[in-house]
Amino acid sequence: MDSAGISALLTPEGWALLEAMPPYDEKRALSLGQRLRDDGVDPGLVAAVLTQSRLRARAHAKFGPFADGMLFTADGLEQATRLEVAARHAQRFASAGTTSVADLGCGIGGDAMALAGLDLEVLAVERDEVTASVATVNLRHWPQARVRHEDATTTDLDSVGGAFLDPSRRTSTGRRVLDPRKAEPPLSFIEDLAARLPAVGAKVAPGIDHRLIPERAEAQWVSVDGEVVEAGLWFGLLTGDAGLRSALVLRTGDDATSVRVDGRDMPKPDVGPLGSYLYEPDGAVIRAGLVGQVAGVVEGRLIDRSIAYVTADRPVSTPLATGYVVEDVMPFGLKRLRTYLRDRGVGRVTIKKRGSAVEPEQLRRQLRLQGEAGATLVLTRIAGQQSVVVARAMG
Repeated sequence: MDSAGISALLTPEGWALLEAMPPYDEKRALSLGQRLRDDGVDPGLVAAVLTQSRLRARAHAKFGPFADGMLFTADGLEQATRLEVAARHAQRFASAGTTSVADLGCGIGGDAMALAGLDLEVLAVERDEVTASVATVNLRHWPQARVRHEDATTTDLDSVGGAFLDPSRRTSTGRRVLDPRKAEPPLSFIEDLAARLPAVGAKVAPGIDHRLIPERAEAQWVSVDGEVVEAGLWFGLLTGDAGLRSALVLRTGDDATSVRVDGRDMPKPDVGPLGSYLYEPDGAVIRAGLVGQVAGVVEGRLIDRSIAYVTADRPVSTPLATGYVVEDVMPFGLKRLRTYLRDRGVGRVTIKKRGSAVEPEQLRRQLRLQGEAGATLVLTRIAGQQSVVVARAMG
């Protein structure tokens, strides 16, 4: 999406056409585009409208029904914070008593929308002109939010009490950057900002090396419906305890829940034999190094000191982990496993692994599965031996 496309959409004709578009259907997009061009609609506007229609459909996963009134760029949508997570960011600032926040590198404005939605004054800064235009449209409902097209590293912040940053974590070739020192702006800028302002937060890659986490920051990993979506560094008034690592586990839908755990009072789990139940901790819990908290909740133990699987002798339901009933366990061997599954008519398997070099899709082909039954195969190391656990999800 370029500036010409955005300009076309922001005309009365362009906006009316966008709002009148039917739900996006990939199979019908080409024919719909041709019909619009045949009706005399400018081809550039047709392309812009179809692009936005497609992006709005994708954006429902992050923004729900709000997506239908927003504009997007492809890169901006990919990096944008999910609405339910952005709301948590905004709540940190509001709870800290911060009344004005700069969203530095605001992208399409997702976090700025959440901040403004809590009646905070928002200065949204974006150096890419097209993206800044998109953010301006998306923030149109909040008069206390203003957008500046400028470099976030040189913005005058004298009028704000806090700042939130979402640094770019991709190289010019599109490769992801895990090291926050190499993001744009880098970690050093964030730390300098935290020394100047009382409330600063920043997103970092979930795979950040724990050794790079500043001592005066709380690091929190967040998952939504089992997917790790971000890690954040929180400074000053926004952190409950400097140096703390925490995990926030969010579940959406009819059984929506949120659970936060941190490293305070975390038990050191024992290592012991495989029990009747196996627990796979949520990815945010694993990234935060808080597997011991899961072991404490289920009164369990690790199957190996270096592997993030917890086993226990009784079933416990917890949002912090997915539980499985152990049906069998055996040393890993292709021929033996193939025979085992064939004898039980298993034709569908979910393959999970930790501490195993086996490639799941290659193994799936080698198993030559036939039958109607299903099973979960957990490839891991137990007592130093490569093993496979046959399991089923806890009901």
